[in-house]
Amino acid sequence: MDLTAPPASRLSLYLDLIRWNRPAGWLLLLWPTLAALWLAAGGFPGWHLLTVFTLGTVLMRSAGCCINDVADREFDRHVKRTAQRPVTRGAVSVREALAVGAVLALLAFGLVLTTNAVTIAWSFAALAVALVYPYAKRHVSMPQAVLGVAFSFGIPMAYAAVRGEIPPLAWGLLLGNLFWVLAYDTEYAMVDRDDDLRIGIQTSAITLGRHDVSGVMAFYAVYLASWGGMGLSQGLGAVYLAGLAVAAGQAAWHHRLIRERSRDGCFRAFRANHWLGFAVFAGIALSYL
Repeated sequence: MDLTAPPASRLSLYLDLIRWNRPAGWLLLLWPTLAALWLAAGGFPGWHLLTVFTLGTVLMRSAGCCINDVADREFDRHVKRTAQRPVTRGAVSVREALAVGAVLALLAFGLVLTTNAVTIAWSFAALAVALVYPYAKRHVSMPQAVLGVAFSFGIPMAYAAVRGEIPPLAWGLLLGNLFWVLAYDTEYAMVDRDDDLRIGIQTSAITLGRHDVSGVMAFYAVYLASWGGMGLSQGLGAVYLAGLAVAAGQAAWHHRLIRERSRDGCFRAFRANHWLGFAVFAGIALSYL
């Protein structure tokens, strides 16, 4: 690793490290978080909280990439899709990647400090889950469930920031959103299944085996049904149901993409999931206009 490289070159490596050119990752976290903000506030939550949670989502997803790449560097070198990641190929050292991740996490924590004591307290639990996930695939047959908790933790934190407490509805939304994460991250795992089997990583795609496609569709169904029921319980109506219908249509399209289990089809489905999440959020936000 050349630490004497020009600053612009190192910045480029850091941007690659945090997947800056692939915003789909942080959008997958952002839409359910913003949906929870709107639900908790009964409409637009205000510019302060919108800014805090949007920037915080981007920062924490970026920090998570740093942690994940350090944890998976020995595995990633054996997977064609990940072999050229900066840490894996040695362009960024482990210490350097962890330092970048720590700075990003501290910046996110600085944003949390502008909210309230309940949100600050729960931010430590959110960080703990984010730190545990990269190692879950070594011990858990469906590590995507751990990712589901990590990627859904913005929901209870949004309620904490708006209301100063976390009601049961927030945990219900988190549980429902976990099934969406299971759906799209199983699609992601289907891309690397052959490599993961060879190197001994556990994933939901491997655990589900020949039931992977039907499992993904069942996960989508549970997510949409649970969020549909909880949204209706909060007084959302036809506009919200229209958003869910658009999301369901996208899920049906994903079935066409993944049913042959081709790498390109599964990866395309995974990358398009942020539009499904946006449809659900749009249904919520427009319902409050």
